Amino acid sequence: MKLTKMSHACIRLEKDGRTLVVDPGGFSEEDAAVGADAILVTHEHPDHFDEGRLRAGLAANPAAEIWTSGAVADKLSAAFPGRVHIVGHGDTFTAAGFDVQVHGELHAVIHPDIPRIANVGFLVDDGRVFHPGDALTVPDHPVQTLMLPVMAPWNKIAEVIEYVREVKPQRAYDVHDALLTDLARPIYDNQIGALGGTDHLRLTPGEAADV
Repeated sequence: MKLTKMSHACIRLEKDGRTLVVDPGGFSEEDAAVGADAILVTHEHPDHFDEGRLRAGLAANPAAEIWTSGAVADKLSAAFPGRVHIVGHGDTFTAAGFDVQVHGELHAVIHPDIPRIANVGFLVDDGRVFHPGDALTVPDHPVQTLMLPVMAPWNKIAEVIEYVREVKPQRAYDVHDALLTDLARPIYDNQIGALGGTDHLRLTPGEAADV
């Protein structure tokens, strides 16, 4: 499987000539969802869900479909009947030839005064890749490649390190990193790499790796 890191929280997975895109949000490239055979969206926050990008992806491929939370589906279902599917924790489905399990229910706490929203993480192809969205969900399944949300208003580096230790992936690639400055990246790289207990890796937007 080929994994391509897009900007911020978005990734593209390619296998057997088909493409799965996760979280083409407002911080990702304008065409992040174009060319996708299937699209997964973890939750409704604009850095993960951008209606224009999703509509562009669905318009470019009339066979493309979306799997997501109810809040996101409500914004798209009327325009794309039969192509938008609501999923929740424990659900399993096949999207563009990728087997997907759903793990998690709620977004991480940003502040006690801010209501929590639904957030669904996606475990792809029997644990080969796990994208948790905006939560530190630990799936009850081994994970080979963890997409690690390294920097957000809702986390701190100690929590990120403990998350890697708890999931115990073979490798962890950074996502949710658009707010992380180049000055801070070496600090995150060194601390997560030294303390996380696994290979901690980073791809620049557009860079790919085999997983």
